[in-house]
Amino acid sequence: NQIATKFMELTQDIVPNWLIATPDPSVAVGHLCEPFKVEMVIRGYLSGHASREYALGKREICGVTMAEGLKENDKFPEPLITPTTKADNGEHDADISREAILSKGIVSEEDYIVLEKYTRALFQRGTEIAASRGLILVDTKYEFGKTKDGQIVLIDEIHTPDSSRYFYAEGYQERQNNGEEQKQLSKEFVRRWLIENGFQGQEGQQIPEMTDAYIETVSDRYIELYENIIGEKFVKADISNINERIEKNVVAYLASNK
Repeated sequence: NQIATKFMELTQDIVPNWLIATPDPSVAVGHLCEPFKVEMVIRGYLSGHASREYALGKREICGVTMAEGLKENDKFPEPLITPTTKADNGEHDADISREAILSKGIVSEEDYIVLEKYTRALFQRGTEIAASRGLILVDTKYEFGKTKDGQIVLIDEIHTPDSSRYFYAEGYQERQNNGEEQKQLSKEFVRRWLIENGFQGQEGQQIPEMTDAYIETVSDRYIELYENIIGEKFVKADISNINERIEKNVVAYLASNK
């Protein structure tokens, strides 16, 4: 939540967003929006899902052509927008092309042009911020919605490990040249852990239980990303009584904004 809040603040000059206030480190207050039924994924590098598709011999993803001769984690000549459907609870997002989105009437062409414009602007800003911190913004996704007065705004979160993959810039090219795995900050390690423990989100599969030690590792990764990308020391909030803390902060916020 704190990473997303920072990036909302750092990008509000180029793309309007839903955020109004964060009265507590775990709470965000925002405008009520009607979400678009697509997620705008943008990829600067051949990584993650795109890389897995490429390894299967596919050279097109979401109607967008990927060049021949690439290897995992190579940079694309230009960032690719590869949207997905926004699935209902319990279902999986699915790749979809721009053409299919428009032909099925999921998003109007007028609105989709705005979504593409905002997606590229946010990715460019995120790339610049990451570079200033010694990181590479590899890929990410953005979600958008409309306010009650019809304004298109960025919703949900932005540039956190939940939606984004980062590489460390130092040593990136050397690792690529040597065919080594990139040092990254993302939730990919959690995804791999789940796969290794027999869970791929398929029907009938049970989510494996994470140990307290592994959960602590996940928390440490998020803190590492916060400190690297934001450039500030992460200060843990008081967790002695989380519910009481949240209630106190939210009540105080509501009282001051009557």
